[in-house]
Amino acid sequence: MARTAEITRNTKETQIRMSLNLDGAGESRIRTGIGFFDHMLASFARHGFFDLELEVKGDLNVDTHHTIEDVGIVLGTAIREAAGDKKGIVRYGSKILPMDEALILCALDLCGRPYLGYELKLDREFVGTLETEMIREFFYAVSYSAAMNLHIRQLAGSNNHHIIEGAFKAFAKALDEALAKDARIQDVLSTKGSL
Repeated sequence: MARTAEITRNTKETQIRMSLNLDGAGESRIRTGIGFFDHMLASFARHGFFDLELEVKGDLNVDTHHTIEDVGIVLGTAIREAAGDKKGIVRYGSKILPMDEALILCALDLCGRPYLGYELKLDREFVGTLETEMIREFFYAVSYSAAMNLHIRQLAGSNNHHIIEGAFKAFAKALDEALAKDARIQDVLSTKGSL
């Protein structure tokens, strides 16, 4: 059964259309109007082997906040819907990912309970036209919309581009691991019987 989702979200601030295939080849077509954010989402798709199509029209004349936060909401919703009942999945995923001088840890649990632990030390206001404070808002929106427990921690690093890109790639690899099927898991990996 295909693990896919198509989400449309329209507000007065953003209009978003997304399709996500969790069992893809890492192909993406992304247009948010924020170049560096597009690059990060393309890296997420490529390194997680997710097929991702995303078209966004946001109020970038205001700032990047609404666009980035709302994409996080939609991506989290798409992950939750595409994962379905989560039967047979590993549930947990983690990655320690190096990117030049940066070293990023990402660990997550597709448990149905949202939480974000975030420890990235970004000391520039912008990377390209992306406001660096929005990285936390993006991952917060993803974790709560997907109902996942998500921890992202910087273990080393000084270059903001490398730290952020390392976080997106580590998240992709950890999510891919958590979504993997294990034949030993006949139902869901929980003593409660549901996730």
